[in-house]
Amino acid sequence: MINKIVKSTEDAVKGIFDGAVVMIGGFGEAGSPIELIHALIDQGAKNLTVISNNTGSGHVGLAALIEQKRVSKMICSFPRTSNSTVFPDLYAKGEIELELVPQGTLAERIRAGGAGIPAFYTPTSVHTPLAEGKENRVFNHQTYVLEYGIKADFSLVKCKAADRYGNLIYNKTARNFGPVMCTAAEITIVQTSRVVELGKIDPENVVTPGIFVSRVVEVSNPVHESKLVFENRTYP
Repeated sequence: MINKIVKSTEDAVKGIFDGAVVMIGGFGEAGSPIELIHALIDQGAKNLTVISNNTGSGHVGLAALIEQKRVSKMICSFPRTSNSTVFPDLYAKGEIELELVPQGTLAERIRAGGAGIPAFYTPTSVHTPLAEGKENRVFNHQTYVLEYGIKADFSLVKCKAADRYGNLIYNKTARNFGPVMCTAAEITIVQTSRVVELGKIDPENVVTPGIFVSRVVEVSNPVHESKLVFENRTYP
């Protein structure tokens, strides 16, 4: 019997090892798997390469993981936002590495990795510092830059509902990077607001099929990053 439900966030993040490449879903607060990130802090894995849209806010979630010196490299599109201070400070001190990737290119690199596409050409970043050292080719009189697909050892993703097979649906824009990150990792770990019985999710509405999901943990009342930041909360 297929049952991908685990009992706790602690169980969900077991096996994430030092030096792992970890994709973390979310677009700012929307879709950010805060409870899984905090469980990863407690778990202790270090020297991680994290792929995410940004570097977190305040001193919780991804920002807290970075602040605890668990991340050696960030691959992201927005390393600095209105409430991010942890990553900019560490980067200015030379204590963390950054690979800056335009947002659309980041999404496509992840999608390509999940689809088994090793590389692709894009006009984004042509004639900018982000294209330095990369192969260029001209198609139909336009220059394109070669970008490589990305894969990860683990993905941490948040969804609205899941069944025990690992089929997922998302809450509107909280979907963001979740579906492509699920396809591009060896092990995909999902926190869901509720676990539903088989058949309760219309197959036509499934966004991420269970074949791409390894573990699911129910977090029925997930915290809101913005509320934690407003309250000046920290983790741990």
